[in-house]
Amino acid sequence: MGLRRKARECALQMLFAADISKARTDELVRTYWTELADADLDEEARQFATRLVTGVLAHLPELDERIRRRAEHWRIERMAVVDRNILRMSVYEFLYESTPRAVVINEALEIARRFSTFEATQFINGILDAIKRDLDLEQPRAEEAEGDE
Repeated sequence: MGLRRKARECALQMLFAADISKARTDELVRTYWTELADADLDEEARQFATRLVTGVLAHLPELDERIRRRAEHWRIERMAVVDRNILRMSVYEFLYESTPRAVVINEALEIARRFSTFEATQFINGILDAIKRDLDLEQPRAEEAEGDE
Protein backbone atom coordinates (compact mmCIF):
# COMPACT_ATOMS: atom_id res chain seq x y z
CA MET A 1 0.00 0.00 0.00
CA GLY A 2 1.30 3.43 -0.91
CA LEU A 3 2.03 6.07 1.68
CA ARG A 4 -0.64 8.41 0.31
CA ARG A 5 -3.30 5.70 0.63
CA LYS A 6 -2.14 5.02 4.18
CA ALA A 7 -2.35 8.78 4.84
CA ARG A 8 -5.90 8.83 3.44
CA GLU A 9 -6.83 5.93 5.72
CA CYS A 10 -5.43 7.83 8.71
CA ALA A 11 -7.41 10.90 7.63
CA LEU A 12 -10.57 8.79 7.35
CA GLN A 13 -10.06 7.49 10.87
CA MET A 14 -9.67 11.04 12.19
CA LEU A 15 -12.73 12.23 10.25
CA PHE A 16 -14.73 9.31 11.61
CA ALA A 17 -13.69 10.31 15.14
CA ALA A 18 -14.52 13.96 14.45
CA ASP A 19 -17.95 13.00 13.17
CA ILE A 20 -18.71 10.93 16.27
CA SER A 21 -17.01 12.95 19.01
CA LYS A 22 -17.32 16.52 17.73
CA ALA A 23 -13.86 17.15 19.23
CA ARG A 24 -11.92 20.26 18.28
CA THR A 25 -9.77 19.70 15.21
CA ASP A 26 -6.45 20.45 16.89
CA GLU A 27 -7.20 18.09 19.80
CA LEU A 28 -8.40 15.37 17.47
CA VAL A 29 -5.29 15.53 15.28
CA ARG A 30 -2.92 15.69 18.25
CA THR A 31 -4.58 12.73 19.97
CA TYR A 32 -4.58 10.66 16.81
CA TRP A 33 -0.88 11.17 16.07
CA THR A 34 0.25 10.71 19.67
CA GLU A 35 -1.95 7.79 20.71
CA LEU A 36 -3.43 5.94 17.75
CA ALA A 37 -1.33 6.37 14.63
CA ASP A 38 1.00 3.93 13.00
CA ALA A 39 4.49 4.97 14.14
CA ASP A 40 6.17 4.08 10.84
CA LEU A 41 4.22 6.60 8.72
CA ASP A 42 6.65 9.19 7.36
CA GLU A 43 6.33 12.92 8.00
CA GLU A 44 5.15 13.78 4.48
CA ALA A 45 2.29 11.27 4.75
CA ARG A 46 1.38 12.60 8.21
CA GLN A 47 1.27 16.14 6.83
CA PHE A 48 -0.93 15.04 3.93
CA ALA A 49 -3.35 13.23 6.28
CA THR A 50 -3.48 16.22 8.61
CA ARG A 51 -4.06 18.59 5.68
CA LEU A 52 -6.97 16.42 4.49
CA VAL A 53 -8.58 16.37 7.94
CA THR A 54 -8.18 20.07 8.68
CA GLY A 55 -9.27 20.96 5.15
CA VAL A 56 -12.38 18.78 5.25
CA LEU A 57 -13.43 20.11 8.63
CA ALA A 58 -12.78 23.73 7.56
CA HIS A 59 -14.86 23.33 4.37
CA LEU A 60 -17.54 20.96 5.66
CA PRO A 61 -20.64 22.98 4.61
CA GLU A 62 -19.31 23.42 1.06
CA LEU A 63 -18.33 19.75 0.74
CA ASP A 64 -21.64 18.52 2.13
CA GLU A 65 -23.57 20.77 -0.26
CA ARG A 66 -21.74 19.32 -3.28
CA ILE A 67 -22.42 15.80 -2.02
CA ARG A 68 -26.06 16.64 -1.21
CA ARG A 69 -26.67 17.88 -4.77
CA ARG A 70 -25.55 14.53 -6.19
CA ALA A 71 -26.80 12.12 -3.52
CA GLU A 72 -30.36 11.92 -4.73
CA HIS A 73 -32.79 10.68 -2.10
CA TRP A 74 -30.02 10.57 0.55
CA ARG A 75 -29.49 12.96 3.42
CA ILE A 76 -25.89 13.36 4.53
CA GLU A 77 -26.88 12.61 8.12
CA ARG A 78 -28.41 9.26 7.09
CA MET A 79 -25.33 8.02 5.22
CA ALA A 80 -22.99 5.60 6.96
CA VAL A 81 -20.32 7.56 8.85
CA VAL A 82 -17.49 5.89 6.88
CA ASP A 83 -19.15 6.52 3.53
CA ARG A 84 -19.93 10.18 4.11
CA ASN A 85 -16.39 10.84 5.30
CA ILE A 86 -14.86 9.08 2.30
CA LEU A 87 -17.05 11.32 0.14
CA ARG A 88 -16.09 14.46 2.07
CA MET A 89 -12.39 13.66 1.91
CA SER A 90 -12.58 12.91 -1.81
CA VAL A 91 -14.51 16.07 -2.68
CA TYR A 92 -12.03 18.10 -0.63
CA GLU A 93 -9.20 16.51 -2.59
CA PHE A 94 -11.01 17.26 -5.88
CA LEU A 95 -11.26 20.93 -4.94
CA TYR A 96 -8.11 21.71 -3.00
CA GLU A 97 -5.38 19.22 -3.91
CA SER A 98 -3.61 18.62 -7.22
CA THR A 99 -4.29 14.87 -7.27
CA PRO A 100 -5.89 13.82 -10.56
CA ARG A 101 -9.61 13.37 -10.03
CA ALA A 102 -9.61 9.83 -11.46
CA VAL A 103 -6.95 8.90 -8.88
CA VAL A 104 -9.06 10.41 -6.09
CA ILE A 105 -12.02 8.24 -7.13
CA ASN A 106 -9.87 5.11 -7.35
CA GLU A 107 -8.37 5.75 -3.92
CA ALA A 108 -11.83 6.37 -2.43
CA LEU A 109 -13.08 3.07 -3.83
CA GLU A 110 -10.08 1.14 -2.52
CA ILE A 111 -10.57 2.64 0.93
CA ALA A 112 -14.32 1.90 0.80
CA ARG A 113 -13.57 -1.72 -0.11
CA ARG A 114 -11.47 -1.97 3.02
CA PHE A 115 -13.64 -0.06 5.48
CA SER A 116 -17.20 -0.30 4.14
CA THR A 117 -19.43 -2.57 2.06
CA PHE A 118 -19.61 -3.62 -1.58
CA GLU A 119 -22.79 -1.59 -2.00
CA ALA A 120 -21.03 1.44 -0.55
CA THR A 121 -18.36 1.31 -3.24
CA GLN A 122 -21.07 1.57 -5.90
CA PHE A 123 -22.79 4.40 -4.03
CA ILE A 124 -19.51 6.31 -3.52
CA ASN A 125 -18.44 5.75 -7.12
CA GLY A 126 -21.72 7.11 -8.47
CA ILE A 127 -21.65 10.25 -6.36
CA LEU A 128 -17.96 10.98 -6.94
CA ASP A 129 -18.26 10.39 -10.67
CA ALA A 130 -21.16 12.87 -10.87
CA ILE A 131 -19.27 15.48 -8.82
CA LYS A 132 -16.18 14.92 -10.99
CA ARG A 133 -18.27 15.60 -14.12
CA ASP A 134 -19.63 18.79 -12.52
CA LEU A 135 -16.11 19.95 -11.67
CA ASP A 136 -14.75 19.03 -15.10
CA LEU A 137 -17.30 21.46 -16.54
CA GLU A 138 -16.71 24.14 -13.87
CA GLN A 139 -12.93 23.95 -13.61
CA PRO A 140 -11.28 21.67 -16.15
CA ARG A 141 -7.71 20.68 -15.48
CA ALA A 142 -5.22 18.44 -17.16
CA GLU A 143 -5.62 14.99 -15.67
CA GLU A 144 -2.53 12.86 -15.37
CA ALA A 145 -2.92 9.35 -16.72
CA GLU A 146 -0.67 7.75 -14.11
CA GLY A 147 -1.11 7.27 -10.34
CA ASP A 148 -0.79 9.48 -7.35
CA GLU A 149 2.00 12.03 -7.06
